[in-house]
Amino acid sequence: MKNDLSALSNFAPTRRQLLGFGLVFAGAAAFNVVPGFELLASAQAAVPAAAQKIADHFSAVKSMSGEFVQFGPKGEQTGGKFFLERPGKIRFNYDGASNFRVISDGRSVAILNKRLNTSDLYPLSKTPLKLLLDDRIDLSGNRVKSVKEEDDLTTIQLSDKSVFGNARITMMFDPKTYDLRQWTITDAQGKDTTVMIFNTKEGVSFAPDTFAIDYTANRELNTKTR
Repeated sequence: MKNDLSALSNFAPTRRQLLGFGLVFAGAAAFNVVPGFELLASAQAAVPAAAQKIADHFSAVKSMSGEFVQFGPKGEQTGGKFFLERPGKIRFNYDGASNFRVISDGRSVAILNKRLNTSDLYPLSKTPLKLLLDDRIDLSGNRVKSVKEEDDLTTIQLSDKSVFGNARITMMFDPKTYDLRQWTITDAQGKDTTVMIFNTKEGVSFAPDTFAIDYTANRELNTKTR
């Protein structure tokens, strides 16, 4: 997959758009099924073998880095670099003057805006990123809402009310290489934020502080701004 990051503007994602990207929470909207998907009728329905194989393959990727392009609900786009390490760790460095960072250390997710000097903290266990970053992508129970198998794409849609309410995550994989191509977070209001990844490398090592969150600085900053 090839994308031209030079075509991106210096659009700075808002806090709401960042929440839509990886941190959507519970809401009152009804669940809408993406057209063309095969619904799994109940928790007892068998998950297609191809979908489970893809999920197991991606779960086996313990570390990864690459570039991303994010598309917001209104077509806004921005990009940057990401770093992933299982279980639970990920970092997104956004391009642009806003200097946004989204960091998960395996326990919490921090949204940092250095330009505005803000730092928001959320439990990883209550975000869709948890399903993406678990040691194993769990397709059991009632998490799988739909699976679509095509010649050039396998799409798996997951939802877990105990994790993030009425929001859902849709992941798209290459059926031949099992590589993750993109994911879409749909929030409780039905608004989509899509992230496409490319130029990825697997099995990479990171500096010890790559996924570090400064909890003391976060606490002090939020105490001052109250």
